[in-house]
Amino acid sequence: LAIGIVVDDAIVVIENVERIMTEEHLPPKEATRKAMGQITGAVIAITVVLAAVFIPSALQPGASGIIYKQFALTIAISMGFSAFLALSFTPALCATILKHEPDKKKNIVYRKFNDVFDWTTHTYAGHITSAVRHAPRWMVVFVLIAALTGFLFTRLPTSFVPDEDQGYALAIVQLPPGASIARTQAVQKDMRDILLKDAAVDGVFQISGFSFLGQGENVGMNFIRLKDWSDRDATVADFLGEMNGKMQQVRNATIFVVNLPTIRGLSQFGGIDMYLQARAGQNREELTQARNQLLGAAAQDKRLVGIRPNTLEDAPTLQLDVDRTQAQTMGLSVSDIYTAVQLTLAPVYINDFQYGGRVKRVMLQADAPYRMGLDAFDHIFTPSTLTSNTTSSSTTSGVASASTALDSRMIPLSSVVHTKWTNVSPSLTRYNGYSAVEIVGNQAPGYSTGQAMNIVEGIVNDKLPKGFGYDWTGQSYQEILAGNSATMLMVLSIVIVFLCLAALYESWSIPVAVLLVVPLGMLGVVVFSQLRGLPNDIFFKIGLITVIGLAAKNAILIVEFAVEQQGEGKTLRESVVEASRLRLRPILMTSLAFILGVLPLAISTGAGANSRHAIGTGVIGGMLFATILGLLLIPVFYVIVRRMLGDKL
Repeated sequence: LAIGIVVDDAIVVIENVERIMTEEHLPPKEATRKAMGQITGAVIAITVVLAAVFIPSALQPGASGIIYKQFALTIAISMGFSAFLALSFTPALCATILKHEPDKKKNIVYRKFNDVFDWTTHTYAGHITSAVRHAPRWMVVFVLIAALTGFLFTRLPTSFVPDEDQGYALAIVQLPPGASIARTQAVQKDMRDILLKDAAVDGVFQISGFSFLGQGENVGMNFIRLKDWSDRDATVADFLGEMNGKMQQVRNATIFVVNLPTIRGLSQFGGIDMYLQARAGQNREELTQARNQLLGAAAQDKRLVGIRPNTLEDAPTLQLDVDRTQAQTMGLSVSDIYTAVQLTLAPVYINDFQYGGRVKRVMLQADAPYRMGLDAFDHIFTPSTLTSNTTSSSTTSGVASASTALDSRMIPLSSVVHTKWTNVSPSLTRYNGYSAVEIVGNQAPGYSTGQAMNIVEGIVNDKLPKGFGYDWTGQSYQEILAGNSATMLMVLSIVIVFLCLAALYESWSIPVAVLLVVPLGMLGVVVFSQLRGLPNDIFFKIGLITVIGLAAKNAILIVEFAVEQQGEGKTLRESVVEASRLRLRPILMTSLAFILGVLPLAISTGAGANSRHAIGTGVIGGMLFATILGLLLIPVFYVIVRRMLGDKL
């Protein structure tokens, strides 16, 4: 963006010097001096507008504000250098390098081009004369264009940032609860075979027993490295669609191949991310039922893909109930019972020892055959503390004697521990104070994350029982924040540009004439984005803000000269027609230079291409519309505004 913008000021200065040398036959130094007297105000106004238009966006909070701030600082600093050089270094170069040679015969290409451009300028001046004569009619056309712009803008799907082809993908696998690690590894092997057969895959790194869903023997994760962008035809979106279809061949496992978020740290995955909340105090079972209703409804909607809970499923768990009364009767300590269970079934750290120059750990646990079934509790014993009295008589002595001996009996835990199987969630989640479950997923190809979020919101509001709500999180939450402030962002940008122009021209009417061109550029941004299927995301808004400033730049070039022509005594119509004729060439030159400078963004490939497409496509469309329609309507705006508001404002 900066490359295309920073040359504008120099183009305006050089073109004006060249025009004066050609039309008034002045030597380079005098032509430069006169040109700078005419164009200095316009250069300053253009610089102030392009720098000021980003100020509101740079003040926005959140992740989107950081992105806006990066663009704002880049453009503002670049425009500062551009204006400084255009007002200092460029005039010196013009006076030194440019030569006035009226008698030198130009080559045929130069002459033919000038002939065509002179005819174009003459034709354009005739159209402007007719347009300002019928200005009210053209204002009706403008109102229709503005209404169309607003209608199309509201129809544009929303998003936060585009999903990017980052050169890798992620596969999440989950087997039924209770599945062993051996089964998980077998599924992982099948997945690896499928992945490595794909022409786009360069390598796979697999982890069993752990994933972003949680930790367990029934889960796994695959990091998929794709080949370099130049070595494969498929994009990551194509790869995800193909792989999710092929992974359905793997039985007894749920597998999702997903893209990772464009901005790391906002979410675990790309797409949408929300928490379904039990806001009326519902228990875990009711929340799970509501979650399943949501997942079922989402699975039937073709606009949604891979809507799933971002947590482990409820797993079969052995619940142990200690009969404390029975334990006390049998002389067993509850703490001893718990200790015996832990020492036998769970690995317990004892101490360390040195072996072969290395420190080894001593872990205590029952051998596998003795902890694989419920009969294990028949083989786990704990000592009883009860005493037994034994009485014996000695007839020989005639003396009866009694003795008490301690009988240290070992009691199996099955006597006091009762077992039952139950399904329990491996983790309990609360979000914003409510019991919740996280739901993630993606939009189908051709749809945006904003549309997917609206669909899921509709399911929660219309199909789930009352008392359940939702909160967006991660990247989806940032999208909500950015969308809520989008309209205010545009309004503040226009207001700041208006105030800057009012201060520069010491007039309230001239800024109005300049800013009426904004809807023309916005229409181009919206139309080109819709034609290419691009959503209204952060980079779309950055392109839109840039077009607002550049569209105002074209209007400033015409309005600045029209004001000067009026100051020389010409009528309103004569001044605006002459200003339009004089400024046609620099407007076309600067617009064409900027469009060609941005064109690589619109056609780029590789990493980050989708973000560049979002900016480049919108800016090119906006500049085409702002230039073509603006050249015709800017003179009309100036005439209408000056007639209605007069010179006093």
